[in-house]
Parts: sequence; C-alpha cells; structure tokens
Amino acid sequence: MKLIIAEKPDQGAKLAAPFPHTKKSGYIEISSNPHFPNGAICTWAIGHLCELVPPDTYNASWKKWSLATLPIIPERFQHRVVKSKWKQYNIIKGYVHDRNITEIIIAGDAGREGEAIVRVILSLCKNTKPMKRLWISSLTANAVLNGFQNLLDEKETRSIYNEALSRSFADWLVGMNASRAYTLLLQQKGISDVFSTGRVQTPTLALIVKRESEISDFISEPFWEVKATFQMDGKKYDGTWHKENETRIKDKEMAERIAQFCRGKDAILHSSEKERKEFNPPFLFNLSSLQLTANKRYQFPPQKTLDIAQKLYVKGIISYPRSDSNFITKEEANMFPDILQKLSKFEQFGRYFPLPISSILHNKRYVNEKKVSDHYAIIPTEQVVDPNKLSNEEERIYSLIVERLIAAHYDKAIFDYTTLHTLVGNRATFISKGKQLVQEGWRKVLFEEPQGKKEKGEEQQLPLLSDGVAGVVENVTLKDGKTQPPKRYSEGELITVMKTAGKSLQDDELIKVLKRTEGLGTEATRAGIIGLLKDRKYIQVVKNQVYPTEKGKLLIDAIGNSLLASAEMTAKWEQRLHEIGEGKASPKVFMEQAKKLTASLLEDAIKQSQQWSFDNVDVEKIGTGKKGAYSRKKRDTMLGQCKLCTGSIINKGNFYGCSNYQSTKCNFTISKELLGKKVSEANVRKLLTDGETNIIKGFQKEQKAFDARLIWNSQTRKVEFRFLTTEERSQK
Repeated sequence: MKLIIAEKPDQGAKLAAPFPHTKKSGYIEISSNPHFPNGAICTWAIGHLCELVPPDTYNASWKKWSLATLPIIPERFQHRVVKSKWKQYNIIKGYVHDRNITEIIIAGDAGREGEAIVRVILSLCKNTKPMKRLWISSLTANAVLNGFQNLLDEKETRSIYNEALSRSFADWLVGMNASRAYTLLLQQKGISDVFSTGRVQTPTLALIVKRESEISDFISEPFWEVKATFQMDGKKYDGTWHKENETRIKDKEMAERIAQFCRGKDAILHSSEKERKEFNPPFLFNLSSLQLTANKRYQFPPQKTLDIAQKLYVKGIISYPRSDSNFITKEEANMFPDILQKLSKFEQFGRYFPLPISSILHNKRYVNEKKVSDHYAIIPTEQVVDPNKLSNEEERIYSLIVERLIAAHYDKAIFDYTTLHTLVGNRATFISKGKQLVQEGWRKVLFEEPQGKKEKGEEQQLPLLSDGVAGVVENVTLKDGKTQPPKRYSEGELITVMKTAGKSLQDDELIKVLKRTEGLGTEATRAGIIGLLKDRKYIQVVKNQVYPTEKGKLLIDAIGNSLLASAEMTAKWEQRLHEIGEGKASPKVFMEQAKKLTASLLEDAIKQSQQWSFDNVDVEKIGTGKKGAYSRKKRDTMLGQCKLCTGSIINKGNFYGCSNYQSTKCNFTISKELLGKKVSEANVRKLLTDGETNIIKGFQKEQKAFDARLIWNSQTRKVEFRFLTTEERSQK
C-alpha cells in the first residue's frame, strides 16, 4: 500500500477524486484499482504543519532580547510541529510507520514550498521508506492520473528541497538577528517598537521609501505650451509649438511672445510622416503579470489575486498559479482547440468566436519548451466552467485568464502613427501627432493599449493633407502646467518592481544574476512580502497607492547603506540558492556564508547606530503615521490651555492630553489621528485659542472622503466635526 501526502485537504481530495475512495477524518482511503493495486492512503498537511523552533529552544539565554547574545546562530536548525496541528501530524506519522505502507508519494504543490512542507514532516517522522514525487501543473482528473503514472524518483527533486531549507535557514538567521539588533539599538534612542527586518522585505521597503523620497524632494517647476489650430485646405487640426522636440517653455514671457507672433499668421505643412506599427497579443499570464493586470483592472491586492487563483486551481479549472513562465509546451498547445471549443459555448466568450487563428502550436511567442522550467503559463484547463457559476471575484480572475488565451489566437493590432510638422511665419514650428486604428486584432478581446509609451495628443484624427499645402493659424492659446514628481507604486506595480529590482543596480554582473533568478522574492512569495510590510506597519495602501509609514521610513533611515536594504545581497543569495536548486552548489558552504554575513550586518548596525539622532521623535510607537516623514518634535510640548480645567494641553506621543491628568484625572484628549488624518500641533493650538482648526482635507469614513474643521463645542464639552459651509466649499 502507498501513502500519498498532499499539501492541503482540498488538494488531497482532488488527488483521490479519480479513484474509488472513502473519506475519513484526516485522510482518504483509496480502494484497489489499476493505479494502486493494493490501494492507497491519501492524507495531507494543513499548509505549514511544521515550523522552525524559536531561539530559546537552542539556548535558554536567547529568549531575552539582548545585544550581548547576538548573533544567534544555531549549530543545527530544528523544526517542530505547529501547536494547533498535532492531530493531523499524528495521523501522518501513524501511516508513515504503518507496516502496510511500502512507499510514500510526496504530493505537495510542484515547487520549492510544496517540496519542503511534506519533506520536513517526513523528516520529523524519521521516515526510512522509499519515496516518489508527484509533479503536476493542474488538478484535473487527467492530469492527476497522468502524474501518478509518471512519478519521479525523490532524488530528482531533492535539490529543490535543499534550496528551500537553505532559503528558510538563511532568512531566519538574517531576520532574527537583524530584527533584534535594530529593535534594541533604536530602543536606546527612545524609539519603542519592534522593527522586523528580512532579506527580501527590507530591500522592498527600501524601494518604497526611495520613491517617497524622490517625490518629497521633487521641486515642481511651471512651464507653458503654445497650442495652435490650423485651417488647411478646408480642414482643421491642432498642433503644439516645439524646438528640437521640446514643447515645454520655462519662461512665460517667451511663451506669450511666441503665441503673439503666431496669431493670424500664414502656415504651411512643411512635412508629414506616417509609420505603421504592429503589436502582438500579450504573452500568456505568469503570476506577476496576472497580479499586475488584476490590480490595474479591479484594484485587487496581489495576495487576493493569488488566493483567488489558488481556489480556481484547486477546483481544477486553471493550471498551477505560482508559475513564473509565460510559455507553454506543445502538449498544452495541442489541448487548446478542444478547450476553446468548449469555452465558445458560454455567452461571455462566444462573441470572440470563430477565432482568426485556429492553433498556436507553431507560434514560438507562446510555445517554447526551453522557457518552461517547473511550470508553464497560467491557462484554463480542459475542465472548463461557465464563468456565471463562479463567485464574482473568481469570475473576474478566470475571465482574465481565458481572455488572455483567446487573444493569443487573434491577429496583431495595427496602428498608423502620423506626425505633421507645420511652419508658421517661416519661423515657428508646430508638431501634431495622431494615430489611426488599421486592424483591431487582439484588441477586440483585450481592451489594453498596445505596449509602448503613449504620447500626448496622438489620439486626434489628423486629416489627409499633402506636404506644402498652405493655410492659416485660426487660433492660438497658452496652456500652463507644472512638472510632476514620480508616481507612487500601486500594489500591482510593486510586484513588477520587486521582480525587476536588478535595474537599480550599477554592477552589470549583479543585474545579470537577478535576471537569471527572480529579483526580490519569488512568484510565490512577493504578495506575502507586501502583506507582511502592511501587517508590520511599514507601508499603507491608500486608493491603490503604496505609502511608507513613519515607522518604515525610520527603519530605512537607520539601516542606511547596509547590505540589508540592498538588492545586491539578494542578487548574490539568489544566485547561490538557484545553484543549490540545480544541484550545482553546496548548502553547507552557503550556510557558512550566511552566518558570516549575519555577523557583518550586526557590526554594521552597531557602528551606524552611533551616528543616529532620534531624540526628538514624536511617537512612542512608530508606525501610526500615514504618509509624511516622521516628525522630530519633543514630547510634552505645551500647546495651550485645557478646555476643561486650568491645566495645559501637551503632546503625549500618540495623543494630545491634559497636564493635570495625574493630579485631577482631567480626561481632555485629542487623538493624533482621526478618520485617517493626522491632527497637527498647529491645528491643536488653533483649536485651543480660536475654538476651531483650519480646514483639514481628506477625512475617510466608509470609504468616502470629506473635508471639515474640528471645533470645540462648549455645550457638549467635546471636540466635534464642523462640515464646510457653501462659501467655504466654493473657495476650495
């Protein structure tokens, strides 16, 4: 009899589904059948059934956080069963040691994590029985049956288990030691909070903080553009003055002189250009591109997209979602005609049929076995489903995946891009851009702009005119504007930034390393890293824009130029880990390097802490802030007289309160943050002296924003909101 160990209960159910079986508590009995003549037991982990033990398990003195005990480096890492999961562990252990079990099949997700989850359990169980590996990319009945017919020897995937262990051990070393070091060192400066650090989360946070610094340091400058409307041979079009392809004029007087010169002047079409561009359909989805698209279209956070895709995978209707590949093999391509024929029967997709291209079997844009490693692109399986029978969120993700596949069977989208150069008064040159759709192609399915930068003004439909045609300037206007800072990342864009973090490096070799590996994090972990940064109050997401909190900025400011916040360390580690996964590098040697690096990071932290100056930070626990830089104002600053007694209102860190609280228990307080907005000391002073604050913009209630003043109501003896008057709203 064979023992099958899946990663999760629902996955176990899918693996047993093609065979006659009986469900039990914590496992499934598979009856005798051609695949399992002696029957089988299918059981499962519940995600991570085991975890690395805490530091004090190795050494009791490591329980207390102290700089004196760092670095914490165990001689040998150990795992333990998660406290709430002992019942399931004992079921697995019982069958591992059952004399009737002759072989164990590792059936976790086909990847590093799935490999490690099951193998760690077997290691704790002290398994000595032979093992095989089930490696499949979908959970349809056909895929399951084929997978059990073609089991791998466990030796073929042992190296990725070694990679997974090395990754978790090294991350534990860096995270455990650096987190304690920075937390304790910052406490010495009066900052009371826990500062978690990590090999991936900290460089990712550094990217977000760097973008915020670029925004805050940006100095916006005014500019003007001269716009003209031309009348040529009975036809009109618009143009923008330019010199050497620059349309922006920094001097307003200069812009006005150009505009004045052009008014009423004769004009001639000096030259025209037309360029035809063809755009291929987008690639099939990998996880990153699916998360980016779902975030753009529906504002889904990356983790939500992954969770929904995982549900669809377990239902057997899409392939493995944690794929890093945009490509498929000929085997999958051969299945598409049948899958698409089934999908054409559903109303939502029927309008796209018949397809212009019946098969992409020989299209190397999609079919490339060399670019498929562990898993192929995310595609619908032959187990198609009517999207209307899915939940709203599941339908959205499923439809994105289906429509991306349908689009791959459409022709290119073709546009003509036209540029007109108009000469006014033989001196001033104007440029006009336009585009015209020649062939809709795949854009019939996907309402996406073709790849490439979209230029302002190119949407206008330009008339057909011959070079040299003469006309007049009908109208001239000045358009003013201001240069804009870089945009904050959306959550979807942050996934892409993590994946391409190597672009920020200067070392060409390190850039190549990150391109060969996976940037910051992996397809499977990036969404979790973003969630971790949220949970630890390092970032906040407001209207799909990612802001670093005061806590996040403070940590990156403290870390400075340490390797802990750089993509360089990740690049070097990912290279070694990748080589371990391929069986080309030694896990033991890698761990020795990780230990040395950990010690080096601690030395950097202690040395840098001598340069820190956080004496005046205005928080007891950084992390309550939202968008701005952390303030450096002293606590206990007196802001005015209390409205309830003769005491003074002072800054108490997380709130403003009365100095008489200890003696008279006066309970006058004002929170530092109300409905998502910070209340500044200046506004508190104004409230105490004038009875009301300035207008505070952007309070958030039930996902609706509003502007208001805070006022002191002498009758209720409370601080209340006063909404804006009609006059105040008109002046905004």
